[in-house]
Amino acid sequence: MMRLKEVLESKKGDPVTVLTTATVADAIRAMSERRVGSVMVPYADGSPAGIFTERDVLRLCAEGRTDFANMSIRPCMTCDITTGQPGDTVSETLSTMTAKRFRHMPVVENGKLVGVVSIGDLVKAKLEETAQEAQALREYIHS
Repeated sequence: MMRLKEVLESKKGDPVTVLTTATVADAIRAMSERRVGSVMVPYADGSPAGIFTERDVLRLCAEGRTDFANMSIRPCMTCDITTGQPGDTVSETLSTMTAKRFRHMPVVENGKLVGVVSIGDLVKAKLEETAQEAQALREYIHS
């Protein structure tokens, strides 16, 4: 059973973050440069203050709020976040993300942000796990 720790190891690299003093434009630039759909906003101690996603950008645009260069990230980010831990399984995390309808989950260990998994990361991991199980069954049947 694959765990979030393994998913993060396969991703390599640190989570994309911006400072709590960042603007919305800073966050959008960071997402664009790193080709990701969210940025984490950690406190100085490394714990997550919030997350800012593509959906937050769409919401701001729908509200007519587009002066991103002068808009602080703090009131625009989601602060009530659900986090995972490295030992959580891919299956249970997929279930949580599906039930709560979000696409990015911060992974926290000892109160510190250690990574972010996306629904795409988890689907990829689940497909790999299923392919390995199928191969093992084929080998078992042929032995």
